[in-house]
Amino acid sequence: MTQPLWQPTAAAIESSPLRAFMQRVNERYQQSLSHYEDLHQWSVVNPEEFWEMMWEFGEVVAAEQGSRVLENADRMPGARWFPEARLNFAENLLRFRDDRTAVVSLREDGQRVSLTFAQLHDQVAQIALALEQAGVVPGDRVAGFVPNCHYALMAMLATASLGAIWSSCSPDFGFNGVLDRFGQIQPKVLFATDGYLYNGKRINSLPRVAEIADALDGLEQVVVFPFLETHPDISSIQKAVLWDDFRIPDAREIDFAELPFDHPLYIMYSSGTTGVPKCIVHSAGGTLLQHLKEHQLHTSLTRDDTLFYYTTCGWMMWNWLVSGLAVGATLVLFDGSPFAPEPKTLWDMAEREGVTVFGTSAKYIAACEKAGLKPGQTHHLPKLRAILSTGSPLSHESFDYVYRDIKPDLLLASISGGTDIISCFALGCPTRPVYRGQLQCRGLGMDVQVYNEQGQPVVGEKGELVCVQPFPSMPIGFWNDPDGSRYRAAYFERFDNIWAHGDYAEITPEDGMIIHGRSDAVLNPGGVRIGTAEIYRQVEKVEAVLEALCIGQDWKDDVRVVLFVRMKEGFTLDEGLKKRIRETIKAETTPRHVPSKIIQVADIPRTLSGKIVELAVREVVHGRPVKNQDALANPETLQLFANLPEL
Repeated sequence: MTQPLWQPTAAAIESSPLRAFMQRVNERYQQSLSHYEDLHQWSVVNPEEFWEMMWEFGEVVAAEQGSRVLENADRMPGARWFPEARLNFAENLLRFRDDRTAVVSLREDGQRVSLTFAQLHDQVAQIALALEQAGVVPGDRVAGFVPNCHYALMAMLATASLGAIWSSCSPDFGFNGVLDRFGQIQPKVLFATDGYLYNGKRINSLPRVAEIADALDGLEQVVVFPFLETHPDISSIQKAVLWDDFRIPDAREIDFAELPFDHPLYIMYSSGTTGVPKCIVHSAGGTLLQHLKEHQLHTSLTRDDTLFYYTTCGWMMWNWLVSGLAVGATLVLFDGSPFAPEPKTLWDMAEREGVTVFGTSAKYIAACEKAGLKPGQTHHLPKLRAILSTGSPLSHESFDYVYRDIKPDLLLASISGGTDIISCFALGCPTRPVYRGQLQCRGLGMDVQVYNEQGQPVVGEKGELVCVQPFPSMPIGFWNDPDGSRYRAAYFERFDNIWAHGDYAEITPEDGMIIHGRSDAVLNPGGVRIGTAEIYRQVEKVEAVLEALCIGQDWKDDVRVVLFVRMKEGFTLDEGLKKRIRETIKAETTPRHVPSKIIQVADIPRTLSGKIVELAVREVVHGRPVKNQDALANPETLQLFANLPEL
C-alpha cells in the first residue's frame, strides 16, 4: 500500500469548505456522502444539482439566476449552462468594498503598491467610465500588453464591468507574437506599459507599443500606464494617452452590465507552436463558477487567505489567480524574475506578505532544489498552508523536496488543466492525503476518465485524458470560427461527443492522477507508448543536469529515444555521465525508456509561458520547418538541434 506524504487532520477536514459543501448536499438531497470520492461521484451523476449548489455556495452575485441549469446536456459542444441567468463577472470580483487589503502588487526591485477593496473598486470605476466614454460596449475587445501588476488587474475589471472582452499578453512577447494574437481579435482599446523589469534589467516597451498600435486594425485608443518612469514620453505612439489622463477621477460607482452566463469574458491563446495561435473564448459565468469551485472547495480559500501565483498576464494562471477576489482573499501580484536579485526572492516575499497559498510551476520547485534552497530552515512561514504547482508534471523528487525542505505540514497540490478550459481537470483536495507523484483528485463536477486506444475507460493504465460530460468552463468556441469546425477539431474528433484534452494520463489505485506528458509528445519505441515526464523524472535526479528535453526520432522503421540535456554550470556531459543517466533511467523504468542518444545542448527552447517544446525540436531534428517561431521565448535555440552529427 502506498504511504502518503501528508494527511490532513480530522479537525482540518471537518472545518474545510469542502466538508461544509458536502453537508449541505446531504441535507438538501437526503444523501449520506462522507468521503471525497462519494461527493465526486454524486457531482458527475447529478451535474445540474451540483452546479446549482455551487452557485448558491459561492454566493454568485447576479441580477437573475433563472430556473434552468443546463440545456442540451447530451451535446459536447452545444450544452448551455444557466441559459436564463444575467450576471457580471467584475461585479462578483468587486463584491467587497471595505478596508481589507485586496491586492499587493510587487516588482522584482522591491517596489510595493497595496490597495484595499474599497480603493480597488473606486479605481476600477474611474477606468470603467473612461472606457465607456471612449465608446467601449459589450462584445468589444480590450487588449493588455501588460506586466502582472495592479494596473493590469484594474484594466481587466473595468473591461469586464462593461461586458467587453479582455485579452492579454505579457510585455516580453515579440511584435509578431503580439500581432498573431491581437491581430486576430482587433481590439478597440489597448492598455500597455512603458516598460518592465526582468532579472535586473529595465526594458523599454514604448517602441514596441508604437509598432503594435500602428499594426492593429480598428484600434481607437492606447492607454499607457507608468511602470518604469513616472511620466513616460508617449509622443511616438498614435492615439495614446497616459493612464492618469484617461481615467475619470471623480467616478465612484460602476454600472455593471448584467449579461448572459455565456457572454464572452476572456480571449485566451493556445501556445501557437504549430501555427497561428487559436483564440479561445471563455464565458463570464463559466469562468466565475469554475474558479469559485476550485478556490473554495479544492483550495479552501477564504477572506483570511493571501493568495500568490507566480505568473505573467500571458498565462491562464493569471486569470485563475485574480478570481480569488470573489472570495475576498488578498492577491499578491509579482512581476519580474523569480530568481532576481537572488534565488530566495519569492520565499522572502512569502514570509513578508504572509502568503497562505503559494502557487508556482514544477520547473520553479525543481530549480529551488537544484539551487540548494531550504526555505524551511531560512524562512519563517507559519501561515503557509498550501503550495500549488502546475505547468508540467511535478516529479516525485520535488514532492520529497517540498516536504523535506520547505514545510512538512502543508497541502502540496499538483494541478493540471489548461488554457483550453481556463481551469483544472485534476487538482488538490483538502480532505485527502497527498501521495508522492500524484495529483490528489479529479475536479468536482468534471467527469474525467482515462481512455485506452480502444476508447474504453481504464484505471491503473496509461491513456488519453478525457472528460465525458459538459462542464461550465468549456470554451464558448474559437474566435473567427463561425461554424465551430476548428473548435470541434481541437477537442472532439478523437472521440465523438467527448472532450479529449491531449494529455497522456493515468488514474491511480488511490483515485489520484498521474500526468505522463502531452499525448502528441508521447514516445513510441518498438510500439510501446512512453510519456516524456517518465524520463524527465529520472533525469532530474542526476545532480549535474539542469534540465532536459526528450523526443522520438524516426529511425530504421522504428522510433529511437533521443535525450537532450542542459548541464549545470561547471559540468560537461562525458561518457561516465551518460552511463549514469542511462542507469538511473533504466533502474526506475524499463529498458525501452533508455535513450539511444544523449546530447548536451546550451539551452532548451520554451514557449512564452515557460513550457518546453518537444514538438518544435522534433521538427528541427527531422529537418522540417517550425511553423511559428514567434510563439517561443527563445527561438534562436532551435538552431542548436539542427543538423547534429550525432543524429
